[in-house]
Amino acid sequence: MENIVFHIECLNLYYGQFHALKNIHLDLLRNEVSAFIGPSGCGKSTLLKSLNRMNDLVENCVIQGDIHFCGQDIYDKSCDVNILRKRVGMVFQKPNPFPMSIYDNIAFPLRTHYSLKKIEIDESIESCLRSANMWEEVKDRLHKSALALSGGQQQRLCIARSLALKPEVILMDEPTSALDPISTLKIEDLINELKSQYSIVIVTHNMQQAARIADKTAFFLMGEVIEFDSTEQIFTTPKEQKTKDYITGRFG
Repeated sequence: MENIVFHIECLNLYYGQFHALKNIHLDLLRNEVSAFIGPSGCGKSTLLKSLNRMNDLVENCVIQGDIHFCGQDIYDKSCDVNILRKRVGMVFQKPNPFPMSIYDNIAFPLRTHYSLKKIEIDESIESCLRSANMWEEVKDRLHKSALALSGGQQQRLCIARSLALKPEVILMDEPTSALDPISTLKIEDLINELKSQYSIVIVTHNMQQAARIADKTAFFLMGEVIEFDSTEQIFTTPKEQKTKDYITGRFG
């Protein structure tokens, strides 16, 4: 299928002797929000970080099975990790703006990857900030420190920075867990807007958040995907008893 961005088959991941992911099979689709839910330590973030090979940086991490991104095996020797991470962006749990100006936070990856004139950089920065719904908030202080922004603004800046390289997929690892409810709502609204242009995969501990923003939801437990279906199906009529028990708060 042309609209599959990630095809994951028979994926097993080990940290030393610990079997962190067990026989994962998933297809993640273009222009959809896919949410990974489940209790702490169940493998959600581990799988997310495998999608752009962030686990390469973890000692004693062994991966078996296949992850295909747009038809290419991302763990094949021919896969350029830098190009992969350019096409598959990442937004982390805690906002991590660079200790530089708002302008330079977005200009930095542009200058690193492209040879652009200043006017092209200016246009791209405005476009990214508009896409992240924060241009009007910061257009008069672009050269002020990004660290002076609120937590919610810093996280939206990090999303804007991830858009600068024109990725096809944005991975989000609990992007609102450190934010207040109003900032969380702004990020959720932003995710709903961005999915028309990008595929988004989000890890969240907040089941209500998954229900609000995700098209598909995968429920993880002890390294396994127990159930993966439309979000409405998962939250109203799950097929697996373990999913139902988690959704209704019997554990987790």
